[in-house]
Amino acid sequence: MTTSALSPPPGTAPRPPLARRALCAGAVGNFVEWYEFGVYGYFAPVLAAAFFSPGGTVDTGSLLGAYAAFALAFFFRPLGALLFGHLGDRAGRRPALLASVAMMTAATTGIGLLPGYATAGALAPLLLTVLRSLQGLAAGGEFGGAVAVLTEFAPPGRRGRYGAWQSCTVALGLLAGAGTAALLATGLTQGELYGWGWRIAFLLTLPMGLAALALRARLEETPEFRPPDRKRERSAPADSGAPEPEPGPGPVPGPHRTAPARPGREASRVAAPTPTPTPGLARTILIGAGRIVGWSGAGYAFLVVLPSHLHTTLGASYRDALLATVLADLGFAAAILPAGMLSDRVGRRAVMLTGTVLVIVLALPLFALLREPGVPAAGKAGAVLLAGALVGLLAGPGPAMLAEMFPARLRCTGLGVAYALANAVFAGCAGLAITRLAQLTGRGDAPALYAVAACALSLPALWTLRSDDHLEPLR
Repeated sequence: MTTSALSPPPGTAPRPPLARRALCAGAVGNFVEWYEFGVYGYFAPVLAAAFFSPGGTVDTGSLLGAYAAFALAFFFRPLGALLFGHLGDRAGRRPALLASVAMMTAATTGIGLLPGYATAGALAPLLLTVLRSLQGLAAGGEFGGAVAVLTEFAPPGRRGRYGAWQSCTVALGLLAGAGTAALLATGLTQGELYGWGWRIAFLLTLPMGLAALALRARLEETPEFRPPDRKRERSAPADSGAPEPEPGPGPVPGPHRTAPARPGREASRVAAPTPTPTPGLARTILIGAGRIVGWSGAGYAFLVVLPSHLHTTLGASYRDALLATVLADLGFAAAILPAGMLSDRVGRRAVMLTGTVLVIVLALPLFALLREPGVPAAGKAGAVLLAGALVGLLAGPGPAMLAEMFPARLRCTGLGVAYALANAVFAGCAGLAITRLAQLTGRGDAPALYAVAACALSLPALWTLRSDDHLEPLR
C-alpha cells in the first residue's frame, strides 16, 4: 500500500497543525447540520402553519404533522450512516464528509425556497418531507465521519477532548439556530415571521455550507485509515496471520489490546476489504446505541422540543420560549468540553454515568421551577442552564466512547449507525411523544418525564463500560 503525500504514515501520531485543521474541518460541518436541525425544531409552530394547515393556523394536528416530518428524517439517519459510513471506511473519511455536508446544504436551502400550503396545497408538506428525508440521510453520514476524523487525529490522551468538539459544535449549531430564530421573532412582526421571515434562517445555510465544503476540501486523510487493496489481498500469502476478531463492545481485554501487530498480520489487515455487517458488529452497534439513549432523548427534550412545548402547552410567548432555549443551549455548550476533558482523566464511564443519574434525579424538580409562577426569572434561567449542562455531561465523552468501540476498518459505519439508531427512536420521536404525552395526560412536565425515561433505559448499557477504555489506543 502506498501512503498519500497528504496523509501521515499509518499508525503515527498526527502533527499538531494537521490535528487542528482536522478539528476545524470536522467540526464546521456538524455546526451547519445541527444549525438546520435546531432551526426546524425552533420553527416547528411556524412550519406547522406554513406547510400543514390549509388555514395557516397552529393547532395540535398541524404541529403533529410538522413533528412527523421532523421524526421521519431521523429514521433515514441509519440508512445515511450505512451509505456514508461505507464510503468513509472504503474510500476515506474526507469524501464522505464532503458528500454529507453538500447534501445537507442543498436540502436545507431547498426548504427555504419551498412554496407553502397556501400556494402548493397538499404538495407542500410532501415536498418538505422529501427534503427532510435527504437531510436525515446527510446527518446520518455526518456523525460517523466527523467523529472518526476528530478522534483519529487526536493526540495521545486527548480523544475525549477532540471528540467533544463534535458535540460542542452541535451545541453551537443549536445555539446559532435558537439565536437566529429569537432574533427573527424579536425583529419581525408575527405576520412577517409566519409569512416569509422564517425562510431567512434556512437560506443562511447556503453560505455556511459552502464555507464547510471549502474547509473539508483541504482535509488530509487520517493516520488510521487504510484503504482496501484488493490486488494485494489476492497476492497475500495464506498464512499471513490470524483473522482479526469480530468487534466487541469495547477494546479486547488482556495483553493483546496494546501488543503491536506482527508485520504479516498488519499486511493482512491492510489488505482485508471492509466486511459486511456481522452478528458481532450488530451486537456492538446495539450496545453503543443503548449507551447514548439518554444523551439523545434528554438532549432533544431539553434543547429542541422545549421552545414549542413552552409556547403551545405552558402558554409562554414564542420569544420567551426561544430565549429559554438559548439559555439551555448555553449551559449545554459550556459543559461539553470540560466533560470531554474530564473523561480523558477519569474515564468515559464515570462521567457519563454521573450525568445520566443527575438527569434522572433533577429533571422533574428543574421543570417544576419553570412551571411555578412565583419563581423569579433568575431562578428559571438557572434551571434551564443546568438542564442543558446535564446533557453536556453525556455529550462530551460520548463521541470518544463510541469511537473506542470499533476498529478503524468499521469505525465510520459502526459508530454512525449506533448514533443514528439511538437518535432515530429517542430523538426523532421526542417531539411527537412529548406533544402526545402532554395532550393525553395534561402534564406540563412531559419533556422532563421523557428525559428521565430515556436516561433510565441507558443506565444498563453504560454500566458495561470499562473504567480504563480511555487509556487504550484506538483499534
